[in-house]
Amino acid sequence: MNGNRFWPFPSESDSVLCPVGVLDRDRGLPTAGGRRIVIVGGVAGGATAATRLRRLDEYAEIILLERGDTISHATCGLPYYLGGVIERRESLLLQNPDSLRRRYRIDVRVRHEVLRILRDAREVEVRNLQSGEIYHLGYDHLILATGAAPVRPSIPGADLDRVFTLRSLPDIDRIMRAATASPGGRAAVVGGGFIGLEMAENLARRGLQVTLIEAADQVLPPLDREMAALVHNHLRQNGIDLRLRETVTAFEPGDKGSLVLCLRSGAILSADLAILAVGIRPEVQLAAEAGLALGPRGGVLVDENLRTSDPHISAVGDVAEVPGLQGGTAWVPLAGPASRQARLTADRLGGLPVRYRGAQGTGIVQILGLTAAFTGRNEAALRNQGLPFHSVIITANSHVGYYPGACPITLKLHFAPDGKILGAQAVGADGVDKRMDVLATALRLGATVDDLADLELCYAPPYSSPKDPVNILGYVAGNVLRGERMVDWRQVMSRDPASTVLLDVREESERQADRIEGSIHIPLNQLRERLSELPRDREIIVYCAVGLRGHIALRILEQNGFRVANLSGGLRIYAAVREDMKHTDPAVGYCM
Repeated sequence: MNGNRFWPFPSESDSVLCPVGVLDRDRGLPTAGGRRIVIVGGVAGGATAATRLRRLDEYAEIILLERGDTISHATCGLPYYLGGVIERRESLLLQNPDSLRRRYRIDVRVRHEVLRILRDAREVEVRNLQSGEIYHLGYDHLILATGAAPVRPSIPGADLDRVFTLRSLPDIDRIMRAATASPGGRAAVVGGGFIGLEMAENLARRGLQVTLIEAADQVLPPLDREMAALVHNHLRQNGIDLRLRETVTAFEPGDKGSLVLCLRSGAILSADLAILAVGIRPEVQLAAEAGLALGPRGGVLVDENLRTSDPHISAVGDVAEVPGLQGGTAWVPLAGPASRQARLTADRLGGLPVRYRGAQGTGIVQILGLTAAFTGRNEAALRNQGLPFHSVIITANSHVGYYPGACPITLKLHFAPDGKILGAQAVGADGVDKRMDVLATALRLGATVDDLADLELCYAPPYSSPKDPVNILGYVAGNVLRGERMVDWRQVMSRDPASTVLLDVREESERQADRIEGSIHIPLNQLRERLSELPRDREIIVYCAVGLRGHIALRILEQNGFRVANLSGGLRIYAAVREDMKHTDPAVGYCM
């Protein structure tokens, strides 16, 4: 990334490494033996940077300052501890101060809060939260790994005892006590992102009745609308009371220590506890007060070397706004990118020629036995950027159908007119992680849809099919690039019957179970003999269950002179959106 698009980043000639030797004793710097690297914050970013630095430089003085009680805990595992999947609290503690001191000779100072960054003096002002002492600590290089904090909206009553946010071990301890005190009770989760969904799942696993409240028209914003519909229907089928386009206007005390939630729609809910999971924001106060540049997404802006606008300060993890793999900047508050950024920062300080190649936004979440995953840009991002693109949706089994346990996976791919992969999404019960990892790798390496078709992936009956779902995705996308016309569920819902005909090519038994209103029916195996029943002055939109028979019908009709398109994803996707729409507040309506 060219940093000059945002501000004059330090040039490559600007030194970020202080020479080893005698330094300024008055500033508290070492007089011999190496540089002093001060790291603010632990967990994935800070702890990774500290340990990697030590492996590269045995003589550097490394000081890790953490205002909390622990320096490395598994934040992503907290919901699963609540649900009992992770049984022992100690399992969440990945490193402790003593182990870092003994193995890595790192000066770990827990319950030490950095109050200010004094850039001109190259010092931080620190408060010892146990003694109250305030002292200044000099640094040669400073690494900010302050992370992100939950957003606590200014809702009346949000500070009540039974309204919680989740970030740390003490947070999950408080939630655990409240949930344990309310067996079989009710819980409300406000927010349908990663944390909200994971908390809803694990509260339900504990036996609580869960209401999930989301202000938008869908959960998981990285998913496109129809992919989110698959998740919505699964939540409802598993007993989650899903309230979309709804917000909490107030929390009030209820009877016997319960909560009352007042909703925008006028509804009133009673709950024994509530989780606020409406989002997180980077903790940039220290950086902002020190005058470091912030990015358009609110993080501390860094260049491809993870350097801030001050060459002696780096930022990694949830606090950092990094170069985007597909252009611009990205804020990706996930543990994987945080660890990678921390390692590269340590590598650079250790003298290795490395750079961060950009974040692409790859994520995955488990939801009551279902998995949803994504990588790259979604439909909304592509439209907002004005980029031309095509999309296809397929559903294929996780492995061959004759081997027990096969589960359907729905995959969606966005790709450019030249075939380059722009983004992908997947929803299914099994095998989603494997396919999304392949697609994320393909995107990072600049692959095209034809490359997906060419991939030689593992096959044996328990694991996949001779044509893996990723290969099939490449075949279908390649067909579109070569002229095959596809329409999506929106186009079918808004179609003009005067200019289009909707043709169902499934079997009669399938049609009896479900159909799209207004469609005519000719089973695929009868299509060639019944072409005379179809008009030639209107476009024919064919559909089947998931799109395969629709493709075969399209090929037959095209070669017989008809204008034809296939419904992407078939009735499975159309019906999922239609079912989801039934639950939309009729006073609000549904936004196409």
